Amino acid sequence: MKIVFLDAATMGDVSFAPVSALGELVAYDSSTAEEALERVGDCEVLIVNKVKVNPALIDAAPCLRLICEAATGVNNIDLEYAASKDIPVRNAVGYSTDSVVQATFMHILSLAGNAPYLDSCVKSGRYSASGMFTDVSRSWNELKGKVLGIIGMGNIGSRVAKVAEAFGMRICYYSTSGTGHCKEYPCLPLEQLMSEADFVSVHAPLNERTDGLIGKRELALMKPSAFIINMGRGGIIDEAALAEAVDAGCMAGAALDVFSTEPLPADSPLLHTSHPERFRFAPHAAWASVEARERLVAMIAENIASFIHS
Repeated sequence: MKIVFLDAATMGDVSFAPVSALGELVAYDSSTAEEALERVGDCEVLIVNKVKVNPALIDAAPCLRLICEAATGVNNIDLEYAASKDIPVRNAVGYSTDSVVQATFMHILSLAGNAPYLDSCVKSGRYSASGMFTDVSRSWNELKGKVLGIIGMGNIGSRVAKVAEAFGMRICYYSTSGTGHCKEYPCLPLEQLMSEADFVSVHAPLNERTDGLIGKRELALMKPSAFIINMGRGGIIDEAALAEAVDAGCMAGAALDVFSTEPLPADSPLLHTSHPERFRFAPHAAWASVEARERLVAMIAENIASFIHS
């Protein structure tokens, strides 16, 4: 069985041995749209992460029997056309939950604790030259008693809530579906959550209900001491409005793992602020712990194996 992975570099250095054991694996680091058309001619199983699988690509693979998404979201695949060709699509669910939860608190703790300043205080020599045993010139805050507003109380959001409880935080959430299924915490209207939360953490998918959900009006509702963290999808927050709000001190800071355009364009307003110290950025890496990537490969292999034996 010929298995083709069109953008394997997105997985880093993780071993593909579980997949290779199921057939002849040909893994390309990346593929342009034109290259992809040339590479799937004799492919029976297609693996993609962000490569778009459109009708042209499917038609270029006459032997194609299965499409495996190396992620949870399948918005890069034309599901309707695949179904019309009787080609099943399998994704991986839940592999990155622990990874994203940990990354969320990495950012929350960095923002609340003013971690970059404290680190630079020592490394720069300022602490050594100060003559004092401590530096309390930059304040930092405890999480205990603070309100965490979660946007999207799914698998990841609910796990974030449990960790936040361990820190003594108070939890509320906004349901992006319009139905507050979680009864453990209060479900609030978006405006109320934005105005009451000390930390807003976004864990929602990008769809017609969340695209542009948080813009200038919503950001203006936040406390000057509040922070926002986006671990969902970039298009949920208006990035230009966010850069302006944080720079102006309308809110204390922000952390982003995801962006409207990825990679982040060099001319993004997020990279041209007067107060970069108020931001924390990561290159869409929250999903990608070593363990999460290993789980993902195992799930892809399981999807292929179950298809073979079905």
